[in-house]
Amino acid sequence: MSNLAAVQWAPLSCVGLGLRVRGHALLHSIDLQLVAGETLGVVGPNGSGKSTLLKLLAGLRAPSQGSVHVLGETLASLPRRRVAQTLALVEQHADTHDAISVFDAVALGRTPWLSALAPFGADDRAIVEQALIDVDAMHLQRRLWGALSGGERQRVHIARALAQRPQVLLLDEPTNHLDIQHQLSLLHCVQALPITSVVALHDLNQALTCDRLAVLDQGRLVALGAPLDVLTPERLLSTFGVHGHYLTDPFDGTRILRVRAP
Repeated sequence: MSNLAAVQWAPLSCVGLGLRVRGHALLHSIDLQLVAGETLGVVGPNGSGKSTLLKLLAGLRAPSQGSVHVLGETLASLPRRRVAQTLALVEQHADTHDAISVFDAVALGRTPWLSALAPFGADDRAIVEQALIDVDAMHLQRRLWGALSGGERQRVHIARALAQRPQVLLLDEPTNHLDIQHQLSLLHCVQALPITSVVALHDLNQALTCDRLAVLDQGRLVALGAPLDVLTPERLLSTFGVHGHYLTDPFDGTRILRVRAP
């Protein structure tokens, strides 16, 4: 398949994507074509451009060069309502000061689908409830947003994104503030959804569960492919500054990454 055909068929793609701020390049000519239904992990050291890439892919920032495409259409040319129906982004530090219940916060995810002729109804309520169930937050639905812990808020943010019923879900460090049980259940939930997802992660062992990994280093895409193919000992040293080797878990045969300081 040609690069043009890949862009036309990909649920989300970018070509030559770059961003400069006050003369400083934050991203350099990123080319990506997502595969429908895959979970693409984005990894890299702090400051490598992970959050910036997700914001550009979601249309929250305009690139200095290149373009983002959704099912072959240029993201910049699409109405915001259409973008919100197609893409959902959960940022690291999203917050609200509104005194609203958890249910109402998640119900905001239905906004792109509502209109005067199609108000919030029984189907929307069922979608909101399912999103709360998916992140193990149904028991929080009547709680006020301001009374939630950091981990609970993170799960509710993700539920709101799920309530949008997007074709592509973008998650920036979604396991931040979550205990280990909810980290594992959340990643399993995302990977089981019948959508395409892009997940920026710090934990490289969690990243190994993704279908593919994109490795960023100083704003450049330096590796893209199957996790074990790109997180090689050489790449771990050159990009992350650590030595690494793989162990096999005797319980289920899973490969586990062990890292140590150089």
